[in-house]
Amino acid sequence: MIQSMTGFGKAEVQFESKNYVIELRSLNSKGLEINARLPVYVREIEIQLKKIIGEALKRGKVDLNLNIENMSDSIAKTINVATVNQYIEQLKSIEDGDRFELLKMALKLPDTFKVEKEDFHEDEIQMIESLLKKAIDALNDYRSDEGKILEIEFIKRVVNLEELSKEVEKIDPERSAKIQEKLKTSLEGLQVEIDQNRFEQELIYYLEKYDITEEKVRLKNHVDYFKKTLDHPTSNGKKLGFIIQEMGREINTIGSKANHAGLQKLVIQMKDELEKIKEQLLNVL
Repeated sequence: MIQSMTGFGKAEVQFESKNYVIELRSLNSKGLEINARLPVYVREIEIQLKKIIGEALKRGKVDLNLNIENMSDSIAKTINVATVNQYIEQLKSIEDGDRFELLKMALKLPDTFKVEKEDFHEDEIQMIESLLKKAIDALNDYRSDEGKILEIEFIKRVVNLEELSKEVEKIDPERSAKIQEKLKTSLEGLQVEIDQNRFEQELIYYLEKYDITEEKVRLKNHVDYFKKTLDHPTSNGKKLGFIIQEMGREINTIGSKANHAGLQKLVIQMKDELEKIKEQLLNVL
C-alpha cells in the first residue's frame, strides 16, 4: 500500500495550566527536511522531536509547529525597569512632557514586560513527545488516505498501458510484413539480379534490427512488477520511480524501432500515460 508525502496531522491536550497544540504538515521532497517552530524554552528538545519525526515519516518536507498557551490568569510578569527608563529618556529627547504620560507611552512599547521563565520538567517533555506521536499518527492516516487516491490513479494508467501494449501486439505482425514488402519492392525497383540466399540473410538481419519482441516482453514484466510493488505493505515511491524509468526505456526503444505510423501513434499514447504516472509518483513516499 502506497502513501502520499502530502499530509496534515494535529494533536491537542491540556496539561496542568497550559494548552498544547502540535501541527504537522508535510509536502513531497527527495529526502527528509524538517522545519520546527517552537517556543523558546522548548528548543532544548528540538533535536529529540526531529528524531521522532524522522524515524516515523522517512521522507518529505515536514513543518512542525508547537503552540503552548498558558490558561492561568496568574502569569508571573515583571516590569523591565531598565528598558522602561530608556524608553522614557528617548521620548524626552523627542518631546519634553509629563513623566506619567511618558510612562504610559513607554509601557506600550516592546519588551517592557518580561515573563518569568518556568522550569522545564521531565513529565512535560514526555507529554510533548507523546503528543507529537499522536500528531504523526494523524498525519500518517492522512497520507494513507491520499495514497489510496493515488493508487487508483496508478492502476487506471497501468491498465491503459496494458491495453496499448495489446494494440502493439496486434499491429506488430502487420508492421513486420510491411517492412519486408517495402524492402522487396525497393530491390525489385533496382532491376538487378539478386542472390536469393544473400537476400534472405540480409532480410533476416534487417528485420531483426526492427524486431521489438524483447522490448514487449520486458515492458510487460516491468508493468507486472509495478503492480506487485503497489500492493506491497510498505510504500516505496523511489522503487516505483526506478520501475517507471525502465518502462520508459522499453517504450522509447519500441518507438525508435517502429518504422510504422500506427505503432508510433501507440508509442506516443504510452509515453503520455507514463508521464502522468511520473507526475503523481513525485507525491509518493
